[in-house]
Amino acid sequence: MAIAKAERLMNLALCLLGTRRPLSKRELRESIEAYLEAGSDDSFNRMFERDKDDLRELGLVIETVENLDGEVGYLARRDSNRLPPITLDAEEAAALGLAAKVWQQARLAGAASGALQKLRAAGMPEDVDPYEAHGALEPRIPVHEAAFEPLMLACRDRRPVVFEYRKATAARPEPRHVEPWALECWRGHWYLAGWDRDRGAERVFRLSRITGKVRSRGGRFTAEVPDVVTVRETVASWAGETADRSALIRLRTGAGYPLRAKATSVRELGDGWDELEIPYGHGLDAWLVEFGPDVVVLEPAELRADVVDRLRAVAKG
Repeated sequence: MAIAKAERLMNLALCLLGTRRPLSKRELRESIEAYLEAGSDDSFNRMFERDKDDLRELGLVIETVENLDGEVGYLARRDSNRLPPITLDAEEAAALGLAAKVWQQARLAGAASGALQKLRAAGMPEDVDPYEAHGALEPRIPVHEAAFEPLMLACRDRRPVVFEYRKATAARPEPRHVEPWALECWRGHWYLAGWDRDRGAERVFRLSRITGKVRSRGGRFTAEVPDVVTVRETVASWAGETADRSALIRLRTGAGYPLRAKATSVRELGDGWDELEIPYGHGLDAWLVEFGPDVVVLEPAELRADVVDRLRAVAKG
């Protein structure tokens, strides 16, 4: 079945590329054996529309032209489907291969593989294997959240979305109407930046806190998309990366390694506890809550109060 479809797509592409004038559906059906074998006009129309969309997805530029009689024809001009000369040295080809290897999940894996095939056809050095291991470390960007793909497409197509979102301090998720701008990965977690219509302000959402399906909404964006979307900078400031103070916490021995990595000093207290001094900035309370009973805030008092409030809100849920 796969071979038959590939042959049908190849025949359609050759017909569209080989003609000097637009060909109608009727002419294309008479020229391609698989279309002649279609049982009915409806079956042919569905097959043709799928094939046309598949060829466009593969990068073929297909023009739709209407003649004086109102009949629609199709053709693929050679000058519109010819890649310009591409010259890549071994280092450039290796860099492209390394970038393509990053994406191992979601729809981007197929896109990256297809892009490499097109570059090879356009002259990428044959002696460079972009899938060959170039070192001991291989980059990976994990995409486990179901919300990633629909949000990626919504960012690309500039489509508003709605989803259920659970804040760290909330017991239940609540709906968010968002105009998505950009997705970015920071320290193993994916974040979405966009315009929150309900709050009338820019917001950043962690994908792991999105529950249920991401649903698209009609209409255009109401807010202007900024030229530069600072997702990482925003999340980093929430996580205390721009801290100008210090906090003192007790941490259970053998737990909280991300906190230990940020600590400016560590002192063993005994009885299974350590005392850590860590940078204190906006959002540190939300991060500490994630470690549950393994963390006790000693000072400052306002940070301790914020953590206690968050824990009580979770317990009430």
